[in-house]
Amino acid sequence: MANDENVLKQCLSKYKYRDYTSKEVSSLLHLYRSLTFRLEAFVFNNGARKDLLNLEGTIPVNYKGAYYNIPVCIWLMDTHPQNAPLCFVKPTPDMSIKVSKYVDSNGKVYLPYLHEWNPNGSTLQNLVQCMIAAFGELPPVYSKPRNEVRAPYPAGAFMPQPYPHPQVQVHPQPPYPSFTPYPAASNLPYPGYGTPYPGPPTSVNGTPYPAANTTPYPPSTSYGPSPDVAGGTITEEHIKASLLSAVEDKLRRRLKEQSQQSQAELETLRRTQQELREGKTRLEDILARLQRERADLDKNVAVLQEKEKELLSAVERLGEQEGVDVDEAVVTTAPLYTQLLNAFAEEATLEDAIYYMGEALRKEVIDLDTFLKQVRTLARRQFTLRALMHKCRQKAQLAC
Repeated sequence: MANDENVLKQCLSKYKYRDYTSKEVSSLLHLYRSLTFRLEAFVFNNGARKDLLNLEGTIPVNYKGAYYNIPVCIWLMDTHPQNAPLCFVKPTPDMSIKVSKYVDSNGKVYLPYLHEWNPNGSTLQNLVQCMIAAFGELPPVYSKPRNEVRAPYPAGAFMPQPYPHPQVQVHPQPPYPSFTPYPAASNLPYPGYGTPYPGPPTSVNGTPYPAANTTPYPPSTSYGPSPDVAGGTITEEHIKASLLSAVEDKLRRRLKEQSQQSQAELETLRRTQQELREGKTRLEDILARLQRERADLDKNVAVLQEKEKELLSAVERLGEQEGVDVDEAVVTTAPLYTQLLNAFAEEATLEDAIYYMGEALRKEVIDLDTFLKQVRTLARRQFTLRALMHKCRQKAQLAC
């Protein structure tokens, strides 16, 4: 699919931040031209399907001085960049996944950059750079063995000379490492800032391995007695020792791969366990807070129910009474309080009387001389009552 901006925007029509995502993807594809995009259905762990943009292709990885094309695919969420992409290593049929702390057995990539994804600062270019750095440290794939270990030779048969060097190698050690990062079969130049990478490009036949002679012995087309080489003869013991060495090395490599895979799965389980423990702690805190709030609510409900009973009892008592004597409605506990109460009531009546005298003057019911005379008398009495109340409050040690 051509990296056309119109097609890209059409694929991103349902994305929340279409313009931002389109700009970032175009910049990434311009930098890494071996990557292409397409809209495909992605199936989540819960069975849900969603059409997401998939960036698929190879990225150049420098491993021990040589460059290799590592096949990857990057799925962008429809909320990009709010959510981190999902990255996978996608091996070809002649590759196998190399399990490590960065890649699990399913090919899913785990990086600190993905775990700490920040919508405001993280970018796809930085993500690919982190993948290149991580895969340069621990390659995520290796080539499948081309030739399986030979079955034991029949009695009397001899193995041809395993090396062209004119000396017999009694116990040859296989020169290949525990794994070899597998480059993709491509004759395209590596993506970059407009210029190819200085490292050796991948050849057309896809076989530029660091150690080309990874098989312990070259293939043999016939069996028969080997000639003497520099005065030495390869015997059955030599062949047996060589076969045992090859089998031992192959078993050692498989055990190491299995151990690394188990360690990666164990690390994933540990992370899941840590997340579950943190979630449990949060849930316990929430549950404890809810229990405290429930206890407070139960206490408040009990108090309200008690007050409600008191109110109902008072209403019943008032209903049984025929009438209420105003003078007996309020009863004081001491004579001083009675004097204070009576002075307050009389002062309030004088306040009302002065108000209504003003209303009578405004409506010309009384003349000005009568108003002034009556207000002077009422005000003098009001002043006396207020002074009395002040003394009573001081005597009773109340706020003045």
